[in-house]
Order: sequence, then C-alpha cells, then structure tokens
Amino acid sequence: MKELRGQANELTTSISLFSMVEMNNNPKKWYAVYTKPRWEKKVYAQLEERGVTAYCPLHKIRKKWSDRNKIIFEPLFKSYVFVQVEENEMTKVRMVGGVVNFVYWNNRPAIIREEEIQLIKRFLNEYEFVESEPIELRPNQRVKIMSGVLMDEEGIVVHSDKNKVQIILESVGFKLTARLNKNEIKPV
Repeated sequence: MKELRGQANELTTSISLFSMVEMNNNPKKWYAVYTKPRWEKKVYAQLEERGVTAYCPLHKIRKKWSDRNKIIFEPLFKSYVFVQVEENEMTKVRMVGGVVNFVYWNNRPAIIREEEIQLIKRFLNEYEFVESEPIELRPNQRVKIMSGVLMDEEGIVVHSDKNKVQIILESVGFKLTARLNKNEIKPV
C-alpha cells in the first residue's frame, strides 16, 4: 500500500511539474501595440477578425452634451492595444490598419506579463469609473531606477521632457548625472 501511495505521489508530482513547464513555455506573449490616435477600437476589431488575441481595456465615462448626459466606453490607455502573439505573428499585427508599431523596450518589442493584463482586467471589473494618467516628474523629485546597471539606485530629478529624464545619483559618492527613459524610473 505504501509503495502504491509513493508511486501515486511521484506521478502527481511529475504531472504538476509537466503542467508548470507547459504553462511557462507558451510561445504567445502579450505585447503593447501603438495605434493611430482614436483608432484603438477599430484596431481591436480588425485584430479579432484576423484571429489575433487582443485586449483593449475600456472604462466608463460620463459625457455631457448640451442636450443630454450619456455613459460611454473609452479606451483606458490612449493609442494602445494589447496583443497576445508569437514572434512570427508580429508582421501580421503590423499590417493591420491603424497600427503604428509595437512598443519597444531595449530595442525589442516590450513584453507585458500575463499578471499585468489580468490585473488591469480585475481592476476594471471591480471599479466602475476609472481614469489613467501618466506620472508627471518634477525637478527635485526623488526617483528609483527600475532597470539597467543602476537598478534600485535612487536619485533626484534635474530635468524631465517628453521621453527622457535627467537625474543626479548621489549614492556613489559623486554627483553623477544620468539621462534615462521615463519608463526606467518610478517616483519614490
């Protein structure tokens, strides 16, 4: 009897490990696609028609016209749609009308983790009226570097423009100034 239980446990462990390996080797990954302004819903519909798994997070907003109020659904992230594809399907996505390109990070299309997509979905399901806005970085604001050789180092914003931010790093014993992409840092 003990021998049978041991074999059953080994089989269960093997199945669990196999399932984990299968789930982690899913060749389809989520990517962010940049669209023409106000084309998010059109791009989403075209992607779905072509059999591409896509996600365009929509949120409810109240619109007020001179004669009435109406609740409508607008994209949560302006000019972005998420797609789940294999690398060899990226050209198919780029050929969709209204798609500008994939969002890039370190010269490669940026991969969005499944957990982040699920978090957005849960958040939108839980809250009725949601807004998103970019984080504004101001001079003298303390920030933390999120990637690269200086990951986890803190610094102070000197200057910030559309895509780049210049920060001073004091922790190395000198005042070093680094010019980084905004998506590589977060406010502390």
